[in-house]
Amino acid sequence: MDLTRRRLLQSALAAAPALAFGGEPRRRPRVAVVYTMCNHRSHAHVILENFLTPYLFNGKIMQPAVEVVALYADQITPSKTNPDLTEAMVRQFKVPRFKTIGDALTLGGKEVAVDAVVSIGEHGDYPDSKLGVREYPRKRFFDEIVAVMRRSNRFVPIFNDKHLSYRWDWAREMYDTCVKHRIPFMAGSSVPLAQRRPVLELPANCVVEEAISIHGGPFESYDFHAIEVLQAFIEARKGGETGISHVEYLPREALFRAAAQGRWSLELARSALRAEFGDKIPDITQPIDKLEPFGILITYRDGTKGLVLKIGYSATRWHFVCKLAGERQPRVSSHYVGPWNNRCLFMALSHAIQQFCVTRQTPYPVERTLLATGALEAAVRSRAEGRRLETPHLAIRYGPRDFRALREMGESWKILTEDVKQTQGFAERPLRR
Repeated sequence: MDLTRRRLLQSALAAAPALAFGGEPRRRPRVAVVYTMCNHRSHAHVILENFLTPYLFNGKIMQPAVEVVALYADQITPSKTNPDLTEAMVRQFKVPRFKTIGDALTLGGKEVAVDAVVSIGEHGDYPDSKLGVREYPRKRFFDEIVAVMRRSNRFVPIFNDKHLSYRWDWAREMYDTCVKHRIPFMAGSSVPLAQRRPVLELPANCVVEEAISIHGGPFESYDFHAIEVLQAFIEARKGGETGISHVEYLPREALFRAAAQGRWSLELARSALRAEFGDKIPDITQPIDKLEPFGILITYRDGTKGLVLKIGYSATRWHFVCKLAGERQPRVSSHYVGPWNNRCLFMALSHAIQQFCVTRQTPYPVERTLLATGALEAAVRSRAEGRRLETPHLAIRYGPRDFRALREMGESWKILTEDVKQTQGFAERPLRR
């Protein structure tokens, strides 16, 4: 049966925050949200709807664990077909919008007055770099956020959506700044939190000979997600993550020439695609949906071979396959993102962000995103220069962390099914039991 918004709220109240000492309700952390723009299905929309209304996580209706108390919108985009949602959000949820990032963090005062900051630097009208990537203002947002914290001498958790920056030096500076000031820092992709079909956990201390992550989206913006999927699996290998020694962008002809040379396994990639196509796997050596395939070959410092492979067009194509030492059969999984394309994927990410704001503990190492950012930036340069690049700056070491408790395991898709009509904006989301 369909549940109304009222029933959603009633169900969510059953999962209200626990009582603090003395029987008083524990105050939810106050969060300022800084974003580029917000219209239907933008990242600001699909994250914030789970901060402002109840949402599903592993089959349970969750009450938001934080309180959004301030908004900063870098751009308000007029559009008749896909109008900006900022002012509607302000009216509907009574959340004030401030003209500067500083005012959002201080609530118009002089000192930091929030407990965490969510920075969403994705979508909007921003220029492209000479290398063909969108120059989203994530570093500018970060610098302004930290400047307010420095003045107040109060450092609160920061979440940064997707990769850190299109420039490696800026990304490294963001990470180092958080280390210096002991700022809890979370970042990264939504895809590793999606349901894995079939369930796949690599055994601890396994030796990964080769791993491939496959997507069906555009260059750079989807390559980042695919790199993080790759990392989320193979960082659990023997010795943990030790970094990347080389990155090479390969257009179609060079990509399959490299396969013929044994630099990556075409059959391994096909074994992953069987999960989607069965026995009718398309000829991936040729353009699919009139789009040329390409790859990003990643050589790890410990000798592990990695590949990000773009095949055709599908916004929800997220496959992973690897070959472990001593095993003949590959290990394969795909990420199922739920209905409404990738929109419902953000329920698990939003849940993880909120838990981060509450606990001040990152659910998985931010070094994963730092390394993925560096690999992506190197791939962009490799594409422009037409050669393999050495990456001594990516000698980044970190250990894995079990984040299964914050991943969607599939129970939500028994309630919110593919036949449920997608809602618009911040309207109620009908659920079925």
